[in-house]
Amino acid sequence: MYVLIGILAAVENVFPPVPADTAVALGAFLSHGGTVSAGIIFGITWTANLLGAAAVYVAARTLGRRFFEGRIGRRLLNPAALIRLEELYRRHGTWGIFLSRFVPGVRAVVPPFAGIAKLGAARTLIPAGIASGIWYGALTLAVVLVARRVNDVVRLVAGANRVALIAAGALAAALGVTGWMWRRRRRRAMRERCGPSGR
Repeated sequence: MYVLIGILAAVENVFPPVPADTAVALGAFLSHGGTVSAGIIFGITWTANLLGAAAVYVAARTLGRRFFEGRIGRRLLNPAALIRLEELYRRHGTWGIFLSRFVPGVRAVVPPFAGIAKLGAARTLIPAGIASGIWYGALTLAVVLVARRVNDVVRLVAGANRVALIAAGALAAALGVTGWMWRRRRRRAMRERCGPSGR
């Protein structure tokens, strides 16, 4: 479980559709039963996610600009757009990276573009690490708190089911009695209309 969650948290930086949040939530939920530790789940997720973001950042900073200066790269991102991207990262990079890490899917594309824009490693990875820590910490804590309440929820649902069953039984009995009384009155009324001779 720990290895799987770590891999998913890291790979999310390369392939955004990977459900890292779901895996973390599942691991945190299982910690309620003592199978895994919520603290270790958080630590592995945070570390793996940050290492994945750092790897993508370094790769983009080393190779990305060269790619976008080539023929195919220029078609994907023209030089003017690349310059504009660099300006945006220099002005708003730190806050943009911090806020984007709270948005699944979007957070994966920020470190590579920060690398392409040659934004400093500290300005990229520190806000990314803080935001990831807040995100995964809050997610883990929320799921652990919900998991602790699962037994209460189960008891509540079981109680509600019992009440619903009793109410349904009482309603069925009331409908049965009402129908029996209605049929009895109808027969009596028919006998009275027909008279003693039965005609």
